[in-house]
Amino acid sequence: MTEIQQTRRKKRIFSGMQPSGEAHLGNYLGALRRWVSMQDEYDCVWCIVDDHAITSGGDPVDMPSSVFDLAVSFLAVGLDPERSIIFVQSDVHEHTELAWLFNAVTPVGDLERMTQYKDKAQHFESIPAGILNYPILQAADILLYKADAVPVGEDQRQHLELTREVARKFNARYGETFPITEPLIGEDVGRILGLDGDTKMSKSLGNTVGILAEPDAVWDRVRTAVTDPQRVRREDPGRPEVCNVFSLHRFFTDENARTDIDAGCRSAELGCVDCKRILSDNIEISFAPYRERAAHYRAHPNEVGYVLDQGAERARTIASETMEEVRHKMGLQWRNALL
Repeated sequence: MTEIQQTRRKKRIFSGMQPSGEAHLGNYLGALRRWVSMQDEYDCVWCIVDDHAITSGGDPVDMPSSVFDLAVSFLAVGLDPERSIIFVQSDVHEHTELAWLFNAVTPVGDLERMTQYKDKAQHFESIPAGILNYPILQAADILLYKADAVPVGEDQRQHLELTREVARKFNARYGETFPITEPLIGEDVGRILGLDGDTKMSKSLGNTVGILAEPDAVWDRVRTAVTDPQRVRREDPGRPEVCNVFSLHRFFTDENARTDIDAGCRSAELGCVDCKRILSDNIEISFAPYRERAAHYRAHPNEVGYVLDQGAERARTIASETMEEVRHKMGLQWRNALL
């Protein structure tokens, strides 16, 4: 590749999401809306990481529909197979192969220091090895495509730093092979809490909203949201700066309307239910085009399958080249060397 071609080459980015069915509000605010905006600037690889998902257990009968529903969500919000590679992790076996090879350069102590490992391990009487090795598979996901950068939130910074360390150790032992992937930190949206106002948005905790939910379902969830804990009665003045519902308005409500909501809350002219109803309506309006596109894909599942199959084929082309280089450098091509 010439110097001019290198200059013109878009930086490649990789990111993935576990399949737990339809994407929810936390997925959208924390990742998907940003992924959509990055597709023209970067060479994007988006992955549904089902190999990661099995470490959490769950019923294998549910996995196919969960993968399909997340793929529909990806396409509905605007991830474009013409501008990105979109695929399912288990369709590209090189992910797990590279993860195994990375075990050769990753100290156990580094894995045991991972904050997410410590948190997740508390939920198991007998901790699966996959929980410990989860960050190694993440490193393989990223480095298999020699990603220049990864869009990350604060909760993934530590895992990305491990990826960078894996790349350094591999390069030092076997020769320059992988980039030292950089974090892509987006706008400071702060910690997006669930509708309970206490924990991270999670479908399993029931504190979020499906981005493809019908209007009545959106309202059923939003109306349960926790607001200012000190505003007990309708006539009590509120404090928008501590209200989680008001914090969500910045993603769906224009600035002038937010100013009016702020003033109405502080003066008690606007009640919490009114504030929630405005938020629910604006979420419904914002996501209406996604519901329409999702309905199309659900009615034409073969289109979704085609996108994922084509994405996996494109991903395998890159992955196989990387693994050819890795196997050679690690001495795993004895036939080529001796015969």
